Amino acid sequence: MDVELVEIRDFLAEYAPFSLLDAAALNALPRRLAVRYLRRGSAFPPVNENQRCLYAVRQGAIELRTDDGRLTGMLSEGDIFDQDCCAAAEHAIATERSVGTAIEDTLLYLLPCETLQALRRENPALDDYFVRSVAERLRHGRHALGNGPSERTSLMTLTVSDFVRRAPVGAESSLPICEAARIMSREGVSALLIVDSGALCGIVTDRDLRTRCLAQHLAPNEPLARIMSTEVACIGPESAAFEALMLMTRKGIHHLPVVDASGIHGLVSATDLLRWQSTDTVFLVGLIGKSPDVESLMRASAELPELQLQMQGHGATPGQVGQAVASVNDAITCRLIELALQELGPAPVAFTWLACGSQGRHEQTVHSDQDNALILDDAFDDALHGHYFSALAERVNDGLDACGYRYCPGKVMASNPLWRQPQRAWIAIFRGWIGHTDARAAMLAANFLDLRTVYGDTALLMPLHEAIKQAYSKSEVFLANMVANALKNKPPLGFFRNFTLIADGEHADSFDIKRGGLIPVTDIARILALSNGQARIGTLARLREAAGTPVLSAESAHELEEAFEYFGNLRLQHQAEQIRRGQAPDNYLSPAALTSLERSNLKEAFAVVERMQKILSQRYPDRPA
Repeated sequence: MDVELVEIRDFLAEYAPFSLLDAAALNALPRRLAVRYLRRGSAFPPVNENQRCLYAVRQGAIELRTDDGRLTGMLSEGDIFDQDCCAAAEHAIATERSVGTAIEDTLLYLLPCETLQALRRENPALDDYFVRSVAERLRHGRHALGNGPSERTSLMTLTVSDFVRRAPVGAESSLPICEAARIMSREGVSALLIVDSGALCGIVTDRDLRTRCLAQHLAPNEPLARIMSTEVACIGPESAAFEALMLMTRKGIHHLPVVDASGIHGLVSATDLLRWQSTDTVFLVGLIGKSPDVESLMRASAELPELQLQMQGHGATPGQVGQAVASVNDAITCRLIELALQELGPAPVAFTWLACGSQGRHEQTVHSDQDNALILDDAFDDALHGHYFSALAERVNDGLDACGYRYCPGKVMASNPLWRQPQRAWIAIFRGWIGHTDARAAMLAANFLDLRTVYGDTALLMPLHEAIKQAYSKSEVFLANMVANALKNKPPLGFFRNFTLIADGEHADSFDIKRGGLIPVTDIARILALSNGQARIGTLARLREAAGTPVLSAESAHELEEAFEYFGNLRLQHQAEQIRRGQAPDNYLSPAALTSLERSNLKEAFAVVERMQKILSQRYPDRPA
């Protein structure tokens, strides 16, 4: 083959979709191309071109605009323009026809549409590229990364919602015991949720019927309130299933209501979960639960990188890994609190330890910063109780740091008195952020809107969630500030869709996939949930709940979900390599370490985020408080 043709072939092989062709098709491709040169200022597509073509940019830059002059995109080295050949492919994103201008001297390769169609018929992988939507291409790209369906499923990779098989079976506390027994028999359940005025207030199990009714010779027409357990431990539907098993084991119970801010979802039992347990899960849970001191917990925490590596190798999704890692963090936190209570004595007033940020959303990877807070019962008196809770928070935060969860640089921790407040003060803080919203309030709210109970009285958090749900969706100024805060984290794409990389230092020639990809999607999902009055916390749960509503089309939700998953899979792949090399995992990816198709998919995923950020900025423009 002529040297010039080899050079063209090698160039095209670096970029999607031509990188999908086999060697024979690639070798034949250069002879099927035409070459055009556009001087700066020339119209694009070339006005003297008498056939419809796909255009590949070899060198230069082209600006694309609609007929009314609105900028729709940029083309630079390696980009293709297939509008004339495949109007339903990449341009399903923006259906308006775009024309352009060369803003630099530009060299193009032209592939006639008829030739492209023939290539598609001969090469199924190439055809799939043009047929798939952006979301489908990203999903296909995720599978190509090696994170396909898992060969094994364990409690580490399943959520509590996977075990909720039916709607909750409940009764009011005034119902006679005999009637409750008949309901339980008819429904085939071993536990009954006690619900008064829509709120969960207790639980009655088969054991309660035996020990508190029959054994005590209690009359069967007595109300359920006489035998129900009122201190009910609960768990959210998005929590990892093994976290539920851990909680039941720690409290010596066999049934766990599944509850979040949106209501009661059902019940899980230890029997259901034990059928699915795996050896590694039992080992890690047992190691944490029996740890007698911080040093033992440090050894248990050291198992996390290997756990993440194994899960990634078995095809676990980023969501499943996030669930498992956050749940182990929860377990370590709970054990640290228990150790502190043993040392300090019982708490003088009720409290709940909260996780926020990525731990609150169950979206962590190994050993990230800690983000936590404390809600105290309104009976709290700083003069009487302040020293106790200060000591408790310091012991737990210090223990987490020793276990690899670094102190939060912004001091969003329970040891900071600002984030260790009575319930009434927390509600006032959130209302203050709404009434006097500014950039700082938006930044803090972005973190604290992901609050989730890890230990303690879950009832202390419920009024706060309700206040958020009722008030935030009605504050356009607050939402506008949330958007302005979210737009500070932008995808690392330059003006011509080239990657914007860190220039120097330890992470030179790389970009932060968390800050440039994952966090922007998380921010978008949070804003959409707020504007739609939704109560879910996890990023994917928020996107799925918002899909098809006035704030987010089903197609856009699907694209954002696939972009988020693609970013997460790339991060897991990157961190797996670091763990294998004995390095500390981080979020800094180098484009040079990616294949051409991975780089192409990543650009598409970043473009999805850019589009949604632009939509939000137009929907909620900056405005004075």
